[in-house]
Amino acid sequence: MTDCTNNLKRHVTNLTDNIGERHIRKPKALHKAANYISQQWTMMGYEVERQPFTAKGMKCENLEVTKTGKDNPDDILLICAHYDTAKDCPGANDNASGIAAMLEITRHFSHASPNCSLRFVALANEKPPFYGTEKSGSWIYAHRASHNGDKIRVVIILESLGYYSNSNQSQLYPPLMGMFHPAQGNFLAMASNLASMATMRKFAKCFKKHSRFRFETMIMQNFLPWVKWSDSSPFWLNGYHAFMVSDTAPYRYPFYNSSRDTTEKLDYQCLTFVTDGLIRAIEEYANEQ
Repeated sequence: MTDCTNNLKRHVTNLTDNIGERHIRKPKALHKAANYISQQWTMMGYEVERQPFTAKGMKCENLEVTKTGKDNPDDILLICAHYDTAKDCPGANDNASGIAAMLEITRHFSHASPNCSLRFVALANEKPPFYGTEKSGSWIYAHRASHNGDKIRVVIILESLGYYSNSNQSQLYPPLMGMFHPAQGNFLAMASNLASMATMRKFAKCFKKHSRFRFETMIMQNFLPWVKWSDSSPFWLNGYHAFMVSDTAPYRYPFYNSSRDTTEKLDYQCLTFVTDGLIRAIEEYANEQ
């Protein structure tokens, strides 16, 4: 196994097995997860900004680190992943896999000098009962960024990245979409709304240039639950271009939001390929003038 693979598995194991389900009903676990992410970033040499807020009387927080761009520091590429889970769900794929990938992407850029700034954010409260509400971490962060006038070129949401299957009919879709995409769940999905389509496809070209891992680009309508409640929606509502990178979660993963979303279900080799491809794509995208 590569160092990246070992690190990805270590992050997933720590969040899933050592901490377990992490949400507002288990605030100690939620704070442990936040502390784990913060400690990882601190060890990489980043200065962590903790952004607390209150939901149902409990303290929650988004976490942020930034790699300042050398040429265009005001231009921001934003990479996000949520670290909370659904109730009774240890959350290996959803979303320890996304956090693990983000941590390893951040590790790579701790030694790089991109032209524009890279900002990484670990989001809280993206699962029930807060998704799609003003108490979700993405909603609070997007409004904060808009209020501050942050010049965010693109928002990349990392969501459930670890499950792949070559079995026929292992991939499901919302109505009509299955006519245009594979029946095997062995690809990475990049999904945006219409307004973010060009930005997503530009990034997809960078990914294709540096990775042979199969991917599909998808245009998702806002009325679909997977999209309406996604971390992307608040950024769209605030005028930012955003897209989700995912294994499609509930449309493929049979253990979604359940007690069976455990560490051994993930394909760590595929997760490594995905993470490496994202690193190379982000690197090229960030260095474009």
